[in-house]
Amino acid sequence: MASSDRPGLSYCAALLRRHDPDRYLTALFAPAATRESLFALYAFNLEIARTREATREPMMSRIRLQWWRDAVAEAAAGRPYRHEILEPLAAAIGERSLTSVWFERLIEAREQDIESEAPADMSALLGYAEGSSAALTWLALEILGGAAGREPAAIDAGRKLGTAWALTGLLRAVPYHARQRQLHLPADLLTRHAVRAEDLLELRKPAGLQAVVREIADEAAGQLDAARRAARGLPWALLPALLPGTLAGLYLKRLERAGFDPYAQAVQDAPPGRIWRLTLQNLLGRF
Repeated sequence: MASSDRPGLSYCAALLRRHDPDRYLTALFAPAATRESLFALYAFNLEIARTREATREPMMSRIRLQWWRDAVAEAAAGRPYRHEILEPLAAAIGERSLTSVWFERLIEAREQDIESEAPADMSALLGYAEGSSAALTWLALEILGGAAGREPAAIDAGRKLGTAWALTGLLRAVPYHARQRQLHLPADLLTRHAVRAEDLLELRKPAGLQAVVREIADEAAGQLDAARRAARGLPWALLPALLPGTLAGLYLKRLERAGFDPYAQAVQDAPPGRIWRLTLQNLLGRF
């Protein structure tokens, strides 16, 4: 197994610290007994999320995702491949009895990325957000709370939180996705606000783009508020899986202050002091 790039950090933790620092920070608030399981889960998610950019051809992307699908199945059967992520992930699956269907939802969402087609409408975008992020939150809830993480209230909070986080991330990633010639903005919204997809892919900023972003940001904020209501009364142990909501709130406020311009530098930069905001919310038992 490869060593981490920082003393004291596992491979998965170091990978997240470099490439998904927000998830890394939220996982730090988990108890030591479950923290490495979260690191492994989030590292797995990072790897499949990078499939499209890591491969040149759609067929190679599909082969890569199928490899991960097979690898997770082997890990769940207690036969993990020798791999820096799969070995600790197999331990998490076995120890926490993680639901296999959520892993499949994550992989299916990344298969949608290969096609490069914008979602048809908000409903399609919400479906993608649930598959790519809510499923991850459900697995994190299972790691942290076992059976408590599978209760209907936890699943409901996880669905709404994961959706809010995904929508927020997709808005911040508009410039990045455009450079990759990829769109996650609903086609019907683009049409309604007279935004041509080709203008976005050529890194131009059509006049209607901010109106499109605002509608999606409003949906994200609504999902976040609903997640907070749904989470009332949940065990404190589940909180680290929901702490991305704290960061989503910060990012949405910065987006609003920037006039819903996803290209604004303040939107692209991480909010200063976010670790202290996470610490405060964790102490208060909120997100």
